[in-house]
Amino acid sequence: MKEIRIGRALLSVSDKTGLVEFANGLARHGVKIVSTGGTAAALKDAGVSVRDITEVTGYPELFGGRVKTLHPAVHGGILYRRGLAADEEERHRHGIVSIELVVVNLYPFEGTAGRAGTPDAEVIEQIDIGGPALIRAAAKNHAHVLVVVSTTQYPEVLAALDRGRGSVPAEMARDFARRAFERTSSYDAAIARHLASGSVNGGTGAPSPGGVTALAAGPRSVPERIERRYRLLQKLRYGENPGQEGAIYAPEEGGRIEALTQLRGKTLSYNNFLDVESALGLLHEFEEPAAVVVKHRNPAGAAVAATVAEALALARDADPLSAFGGILGLNRPLDDAALEGIGTTFLEVVLAPEIAVSPARLEKMRKNLVVLEVPDLLRGAADALATRSLLGGLLAETPPNPPQFQSWMTVTAKRPTEAEERDLRFAWRVTRHVISNAIVIARDGRTLGIGAGQSSRVDAVRLALLKAERSGHDVRGAILCSDAFFPFPDSVEMAAKAGIAAIAQPGGSVRDEESIAAAESRGVAMLLTGERCFLH
Repeated sequence: MKEIRIGRALLSVSDKTGLVEFANGLARHGVKIVSTGGTAAALKDAGVSVRDITEVTGYPELFGGRVKTLHPAVHGGILYRRGLAADEEERHRHGIVSIELVVVNLYPFEGTAGRAGTPDAEVIEQIDIGGPALIRAAAKNHAHVLVVVSTTQYPEVLAALDRGRGSVPAEMARDFARRAFERTSSYDAAIARHLASGSVNGGTGAPSPGGVTALAAGPRSVPERIERRYRLLQKLRYGENPGQEGAIYAPEEGGRIEALTQLRGKTLSYNNFLDVESALGLLHEFEEPAAVVVKHRNPAGAAVAATVAEALALARDADPLSAFGGILGLNRPLDDAALEGIGTTFLEVVLAPEIAVSPARLEKMRKNLVVLEVPDLLRGAADALATRSLLGGLLAETPPNPPQFQSWMTVTAKRPTEAEERDLRFAWRVTRHVISNAIVIARDGRTLGIGAGQSSRVDAVRLALLKAERSGHDVRGAILCSDAFFPFPDSVEMAAKAGIAAIAQPGGSVRDEESIAAAESRGVAMLLTGERCFLH
């Protein structure tokens, strides 16, 4: 069948945007309209000729509207096979009228469930039953029926009817059927997430984040299954390298990625997006004004200060060579003072919760510099589960706990000073966002040297010291954090020789006593955190 002639349409929509204009467009092609409840009332009020569904079924709407279209007179008119003698004879024998167009957009379950504080009973009433049944019936019989599930499809349908003089191409019906099943699939997944969220009657209607169905063991458990659909948000210039295609997708129900607002600059690249995520994760660690510079998913510098302008200069100058071409993140608005602090530094991206400078000043910055406004840095919106693709599957984990500073234990006779302990806690927050093996050297609320991504811990220490020296920083009296235990005392010895005053490390090595003894003999304070913070 090359074309589908549209003789009768069933319209039953929750979102009535563009409804009247669409119905008038159908009427222009002689399409008879059947409709339900509020949709029929809206059309009648607008002067559109419409037949109420109750005239077709012979039944009124039942149970407060829960049952309207679940009737053989409706589904028979959609599902019978045109041209098949047995179906045609049966249809006529039971007085079933044909329906060639089904237009349904579902109850707004996702929006209702996503509103904090919505009683569960109200959320449950937004689970559409008749709508998905109509959509699936029409989509199954797409060889003879066109199904429309979004108001955005209206212009496409009317244009096709105009071209086909009342008919639409069969290829269009197949494509629309695919879209229909995608919609009912995402709708059902949203309901499953809500039911797995632990909400009960009278409780909040907020669905569990991350598109996951949780185990009964608790909110931090990994799920039995992950069900989530994504839609193309943007094609990228390329992937990690030219020659690789790249794209970014957003969850069907919306996600944090859509909150990024680009105010200027070239299109973000695949690698830019990875660095943006890394910068946001590190910025979330700090309540005080903070600035971070990220390069290749690793912090090149980080600092806290009285203002972000001061923190910016400290973070950038922590390792100015590595900062070249990096991403600068601020956890306070980008104001005129901070903008002055950027100066001529070559950066790829600047991001902040608010851009508080004039567009004219922004335009004076380097042509391709990307400026992103990230509302409140998306604080508190972390996914319940972190995933990455692996061999055609997914590797998943729950997010890390906050730092457990209250459990830290000094294991040397020498204790860190108050200032050193403050710096150790600052550096530990940074270390959590450095790719393993990770070493962070810091003093006075800023990093001095970062050793990242090394296969051996002693090389990570050596690299951190080298970077500090290259940038002109004196590490004598500074502190050092390690993301995992020292397997040998050589790293402690190297740090002590350079003048490091205090070290925090997780502990747990069979040679812990050797590392502790090396610190003790050299007058270095050592603390065991009791937790490691690998990042891969």
